[in-house]
Formats: sequence, structure tokens, C-alpha cells
Amino acid sequence: MSNRVRPVGRRRDGRPIYPIRGGAPTLTEQRDEIVRLLQDPNFDGDMDELLQRADQVAAQIEQAQQRDVRLRALKAAALPTGDPAPDTRRTDPGMQPDDQGNPHPVTAAEAFVRSAALQQMRANGYNGKISVEHRAAPAGTITTGTTLPQPTRVPGIIPQNPDTPLLVASLLDRQTSDGTTLEYMRDTSGPQSTWNKAAVVPEGGDKPMSGPFSFDLITTTLKTIAHWVPITRQAADDNGQLMGYINGRLTYGLEYKLDREILTGNGTTQVQGILTTPGIGAYQPGTGSTDVKLITVRKAKTQAELALYPPTAVVMNPMDWQDIELDEDQNGQFRVIANVTDPGAPMRLWGLTVVTTVAMAAGTALLGGFRTGATLWERQGITILMTDSHADYFTANTLVILAERRANLAVHTPQAFTKITFAPAA
Repeated sequence: MSNRVRPVGRRRDGRPIYPIRGGAPTLTEQRDEIVRLLQDPNFDGDMDELLQRADQVAAQIEQAQQRDVRLRALKAAALPTGDPAPDTRRTDPGMQPDDQGNPHPVTAAEAFVRSAALQQMRANGYNGKISVEHRAAPAGTITTGTTLPQPTRVPGIIPQNPDTPLLVASLLDRQTSDGTTLEYMRDTSGPQSTWNKAAVVPEGGDKPMSGPFSFDLITTTLKTIAHWVPITRQAADDNGQLMGYINGRLTYGLEYKLDREILTGNGTTQVQGILTTPGIGAYQPGTGSTDVKLITVRKAKTQAELALYPPTAVVMNPMDWQDIELDEDQNGQFRVIANVTDPGAPMRLWGLTVVTTVAMAAGTALLGGFRTGATLWERQGITILMTDSHADYFTANTLVILAERRANLAVHTPQAFTKITFAPAA
């Protein structure tokens, strides 16, 4: 076998290029050497090792080719029109990345200030009207027709951001709809223990029939929840102030009103409320009972479990939750051990998620399997509109920002909920 050094390539004038003595062989050199050995009929070395080297070099060449393709494609890619420069994403409100450098979660306010529609309106001196929708509902659209599509149940633990209070709406199964009319079947069969006739049947015996079942067809419409605030043109030019108006006033107002509607809406001119739905359960301590609120919630939980609808959460007024957290035994020790040094910690009671809201009347609470018993249908996410065409606002350099959403609640299994009425304080 010749020990002569072989060229690894040739220059443009045809002269050979030899490898640097003592340097590591390039991929080209390794490939050519392996090809030469594989083609040599007199090769008497370890063939298995040679084939293994061939596979390794082939994989390295493939990886280098893919890297080169990606690099050329990335260099050739053009940014979309209006895309802000990289440095502005870290300085402009609504454009900053999170603490890990990832794109910041887009809220309704951030989607509005990032929109091309707002940039165009600013360029036109705020003349006209724009509308930007931010869909916070789950992805995937389900259109309601003459029959209710089977909702998708989302199992697992309800996520809670320590910086954001947990809402009643967050407890529910949430779906989207393309239409404005909502039709669904409401189960009025009563507790499962009354219609479930499943039994062990001997060989050849007749199988029992469960029932009776009864359902009501509920036909309603998605309701619009909306409000607006005035804002000066100078404030609208400032993304920070603009986002403050949208997040701090408009979005918060919609979320608060939706929570109140989910609990107490009348179902006709308003969203269907759980507490106003016929067929939900009820629990109240007997006359003369001295049960404290902590004990009352536990007994109501047992009642729901015996009806075969295990609850997952309880909604109550902040004053009632205060009474539970501050309840002491005879030794002056709190019965509920709470981490008072971490106000953002999830609130739990008897294994239930606790949501406090002033939308729940003091002295009462709502216990339930929220994802089992109801579905919140949303036509759209939060839509932000802005215009200068309102009253005399044009001459006063004042704009209107309006926020709205369309939704309704389908309480298809009322038996999954229990209204608790606490005993008067001793």
C-alpha cells in the first residue's frame, strides 16, 4: 500500500491541494479515504470497523449539509412589514420578553398595541374606527346547531397564576361557537343513584334497564357584555397608558361582570347563572345547628359525593372565607393552616379549590364539579374597538375605547352543583 500523500482537492489553476501535515483530516479527506479503501479489492483490514466509520462520516456530512441549508434559508428570510427592530421589543410596552427571554404572553391590550390596525389609525391621525379581537378561548371552533355537540372535557389540575386571582370562569369547561344561537340538552333525570340500575347479572339472566332519563332542550343566545371609556389622543399615543386602560379597566370589568353573570345571571336577558338554574342541589345546617362554616362545607361535600357528583371547587364571598381562615379551636389555634407569608399560594379547603368573589352573596357558597356540570360557550374573545366618532369627542381630541365579548353558560348537569347556606353566627 502506498504511503504517498494524496491531494485533498485542486485550485482553480489545476494545481493540487495537499493537507497540512499533522492537521486533523477534513470530512472530505475522510470520505475519500474510506471510499478508496472500500473500492480496494486487496483491503485486508477490519471491514466491520471500516463500515462503521463510513456510516459515521456519512451522518456528519448529512448534518453539515442540513446546517448549511438552514443557514442560507435564515439569511434569506425577510422580516414582515412593520416588524419592530429587536431592540424596541425590549423597550416598548407590550413588546418585552418574559424573564426567560421568551415572547411575552399576549393579552388583549398587547394584541391591540401590536396590531397593524392601530399603527394605521395613528398614521391617519386617529380618524375612523378600528377593531382588534383577542381570542382567549380554547383553540378549535364548535358550531352549535339543532343538537349539542359533545363538549371536550379537559382533565387535570386547574392552573393558577399567583399574580392573577382565580376566576369562576376558570373553573369551567370552555368552548367556542361560530353561531349566535346556543342549543343544548339539560339533564333533569335527578341524582345518578335513582336511575343507575347497573347490576351483576347471572349467566342467561335479563339485564336491567337504567332510567328513566329526562332532558330539557334549552334554546338561548350568546349574550354581549361590553363597556367603554374615554381616552385622550395623547394617552392613546402612549402604549403604556393605552395598555393600562385596556387591562386595568376594560378587561377587568368584563371578567368581573362575566363572573357575576355565571353565578347569578337570569338566563333570559342575561347569561344563564348556575344559582338560577333549576335542579341544582342545596345544603343548609338544620335548625339550631352550631356548625361553623368550615364544617358546613365539609358536610355539603359529602352530600354531593353521595349523589355521585364529586365536587372540585367551592366559590364563596371573601367575608365567609375570612371566617373560615380565622376560625380557632378551644386552644386558640387556627383550624385551617394557611401560609400567611405567601398570599399568592392557591387556596384549598377539604381538597377543594377555593375561589373568592364579591359576586357571591355573603352567607352562601356554591359547591360543584364545575367542569362536569357546565360549559362556557364563547363566540369570540375580548374585542377592543377605538374610534373618534362619538358625540363631540372629535373636537375635544378624545377617543372612545370599547371592549366587548359574547358568551353564555350551558348548565347541562344541574345536579353537579350545590348551593350552601351557612348557619347564622352564634
